[in-house]
Amino acid sequence: MLSYLDRIGELLVSVFHRLALFGIGAATAWSAGLYMLEIAAAKDRASIQDLLLLFVYLELGAMVGIYFRTNRMPVRFLIYIAITALTRHMVDLVVDVSNHIDEIAIIGGTTLILAASVYTIRKASHEFPNRPRESDIE
Repeated sequence: MLSYLDRIGELLVSVFHRLALFGIGAATAWSAGLYMLEIAAAKDRASIQDLLLLFVYLELGAMVGIYFRTNRMPVRFLIYIAITALTRHMVDLVVDVSNHIDEIAIIGGTTLILAASVYTIRKASHEFPNRPRESDIE
């Protein structure tokens, strides 16, 4: 009886997982598409902030794709998104550097810490590769 309930529970979680990923992927594609249309309609060219936001959408889509294929959350992509968002914010502040020098320095330091985190994660995953657990093997 418990085995049967476990299989039903796993099926329901799997269905929810897939539906949520499709929803997130569709919302990301929809948002990116609408933003591109907004850029095309309102401006004669895209700014650096616009391009950085499109990279955030690209990274979100890539993260969803990797998560869909592997059932593993790619933490590096979350960090890439954070770095890109911080860079986008810093570009907004650079227009008036004299009034935002402290904030720019903090964002720069934070970006450096995040970049070091990506390096550490990549190095660790190379040195200590992930081995499939018995529960991952079907």
